[in-house]
Amino acid sequence: MRSPQVVVVMGVAGTGKTTIGPLLAARLGVPYAEGDDFHPQANIDRMSAGIPLEDADRWPWLEAIGHWAHGRAGLGGVVSSSALKRSYRDRLGAVAPGIVFLHLTGDRRLIEERMSGRQGHFMPTALLDSQFAALQPLEPDEPGVAVDVAGSPQEITERAVRALDALPAASA
Repeated sequence: MRSPQVVVVMGVAGTGKTTIGPLLAARLGVPYAEGDDFHPQANIDRMSAGIPLEDADRWPWLEAIGHWAHGRAGLGGVVSSSALKRSYRDRLGAVAPGIVFLHLTGDRRLIEERMSGRQGHFMPTALLDSQFAALQPLEPDEPGVAVDVAGSPQEITERAVRALDALPAASA
């Protein structure tokens, strides 16, 4: 029997990480952690001002997420993180071996439309282009799956569960 997975829900801003993450966690019967909550205030201030984060800004944030994921090893959990670059995912995996990634993907127009409708989030739509420019999709040797964000949150979650279930046990 496969031990519970620790899933990092990744993707550019506006793909629904904060919506799908809790739904997926509930479906899997594990806790959810909001990746944005791991950001230091300086990062939130930069993004709120429309200033993209640099790698140096992200390392402490990724370390904090990785430590949470490591603490959930064998227990399962779901955490959100943009994890846009391979180096970020490698950092997460170094701190929390055995994690798997759920890459939420989709059409840029759909994502921008959803971002525009969000209330009370610090990430402005103006940073979406920088997110897409930085995005390095999952590579074949990375543990994870990509799921399209078209459809309802329930449909996306169902696709995610099926895709994660199809991963080889060695990836879990």
